[in-house]
Amino acid sequence: MQFARLNDVTLHYQVIGSPAEQPAVVFVNSLGSDFRIWRDVVVRLAGDCAMLMYDKRGHGLSDVGETPYTMATHAADLEALLQHTGFSGAVAVGSSVGGLIAQQLSLSRPRSLAGIMLLGIAHKVGTAQSWAERIAAVSKGGIDAVADKIVSGWFTAEFRKDKATTAGYRNMLTRTPQDGYLGTVAAIRDTDFTKTARNIKVPVVCAVGDSDPTTPVSLAQEYLELAPTARLEIIVHAGHIPCVEQPDAVAKIIRELISLVGTETHSHVAH
Repeated sequence: MQFARLNDVTLHYQVIGSPAEQPAVVFVNSLGSDFRIWRDVVVRLAGDCAMLMYDKRGHGLSDVGETPYTMATHAADLEALLQHTGFSGAVAVGSSVGGLIAQQLSLSRPRSLAGIMLLGIAHKVGTAQSWAERIAAVSKGGIDAVADKIVSGWFTAEFRKDKATTAGYRNMLTRTPQDGYLGTVAAIRDTDFTKTARNIKVPVVCAVGDSDPTTPVSLAQEYLELAPTARLEIIVHAGHIPCVEQPDAVAKIIRELISLVGTETHSHVAH
């Protein structure tokens, strides 16, 4: 296990490969999960690129720190970790809130990322009311009070037939520190890139599961009207966290994005 003290928290992370020798990818996990959600994608990409995974503050083995958070706080953590590990200029693959973090970093530090894959996220998610209801429910009954509903959105009904695997991911969710979970909910609630997505200059792939109730295909299509560098990929037989349900499809899209970023970089150098 690898840990670093960055900003005001200790972050848990893992590096696979050398970003100096290979294309580099950083994975940013979703709300209520840790970087283990990327395992089946990572094993498919092993040898093709250098990879960085980490638990954002308030999740997994990372510190909680001061709450509530802002998206700028999460983005500053990611930037510090990229610099610490030599992954500055990597392609970011962000699941749900991870995609919001990547967009925030690209907007605040345009040279920090070479490309972005938004997995189950667009320019915003939910409403002030829906997040207020989530905060109230978790504050009263803990994450367990909302876990079944959340997991039913994470995965399709077909995937959830595997009761043992579903229970394991539910455990990951409910064992997230409550303060870290609610701190990140506040950051999501306050984030909307509707007016600023057009300022993202790097290639963006907005990839969404065809059965995602949280970020439906219609919201992803709306994103394409806002972000001129974005294209849409629909992942079949997947809910809100396709990296778990459809790792082959996710790995394929990542390879395509890496290739696109490499081509554009070469083109810029040539000119």
